[in-house]
Amino acid sequence: MTEESNADSPSVASVAYVARRVGLPTLSETAFYGLAGDVVRGIEPYSEGDPAALLIQFLAAVGNMIGPNLHCKVEATRHPLILNPVLTGETSKGRKGTSLGHIIKLCGEVDEDWARDRVTKGLSSAEGLIAEVRDEDPPKDRRLLVVQGEYASVLRIMGRDGNTLSPTLRDAWDNGNLRTLVKNNPHRATLAHITVIGHITRQELLRYLSDTEAHNGFANRLLWVYAERSKYLPEGGSVPEGIASALVSSLRNVCEWARQQGEVEIKRDEEARRLWAMEYPRLSDGLPGLLGAATARAEAQVLRLSAIYAVLDCSAVVRVEHLQAALAVWDYCFASARYIFGEVTGDPVAERILKALRNAGEDGLTRTDIRDLLGKHENANRIEQVLHELSERGEAAYDMVRTNGRPIEVWRATKATKAT
Repeated sequence: MTEESNADSPSVASVAYVARRVGLPTLSETAFYGLAGDVVRGIEPYSEGDPAALLIQFLAAVGNMIGPNLHCKVEATRHPLILNPVLTGETSKGRKGTSLGHIIKLCGEVDEDWARDRVTKGLSSAEGLIAEVRDEDPPKDRRLLVVQGEYASVLRIMGRDGNTLSPTLRDAWDNGNLRTLVKNNPHRATLAHITVIGHITRQELLRYLSDTEAHNGFANRLLWVYAERSKYLPEGGSVPEGIASALVSSLRNVCEWARQQGEVEIKRDEEARRLWAMEYPRLSDGLPGLLGAATARAEAQVLRLSAIYAVLDCSAVVRVEHLQAALAVWDYCFASARYIFGEVTGDPVAERILKALRNAGEDGLTRTDIRDLLGKHENANRIEQVLHELSERGEAAYDMVRTNGRPIEVWRATKATKAT
């Protein structure tokens, strides 16, 4: 560290690090490659944000700031440098927004127009989103970073009859070709470059993510990121000028290089191709259940992550170190999804019951409640089988509660799987 950074560092007495609980996802050092790693190491001592949150939000923000010209291809499918991370923690005190603030400030020093005009908050409708990036003459800036601090509100909006926000966000992730179907004042957007960063508690996510959105391709276009507060800084934190200016200078060089490239397809070199061939089977093999539905686009997510790492090296070629870093990030996101959604069951009835038990909290559910939840479509033997399996896996347990009549069996999610 420089003398300046030592002078401005938070004092040891003012910093209490939060112990990471056993069983939570951990991010490999391999993910902190290159400039992305430098940014996290530069900011982390002065932020209560989770290093994983800092890293993945930085990758998403840079991918948006670079714009749509640099891209990858899989056969005829064009993949822009778009990542949509959703930061999820046990409580609202995970400092998810705090970590993003440092990232937007850093990127804003490089591209002031982007930070001022193309970073916005709030998603309410497909029409409003498309209006921000619609085709115009002269052309409108197609970049847009949407920061959704209350991501639960997005999930609630999607649950309304006739709302088209979910398919619009899926199209935005796919190719950015969007249009409204309203008769009055319709909008169209071509190659819109939209990134959405969401923040939500685990409890809210499990409550509001509908079965439809979990399984229709919406959830697997997101990167699930478990995030916790990393430390306590009672006086707050500010990155020293010397560290910040060095990071800004490096990032500015990246953006200038990217602008000079024009429309370029990013490809792997031979060594990266060999590693990709080794990793491809595990990335492309699907899993059953909710976890499988939420992580089914592993190949595309790793492809985009590796391309962003390459761009941060001012390279239009993905080298093996870029792919290794991308794989480390994906492994963290997969572990996050596993922790958030629970283990694979492969059984939609079991998943539905477990989700309901999590939402019920300490109140739990009786057998009658569970039968009513399933719309009386499942018989008592089937429910008994599922509850026995959940109990055997340690995901649910029951107590016998005394009443004026016969005792009642009340089921609850175990502490290891509760949403809170």
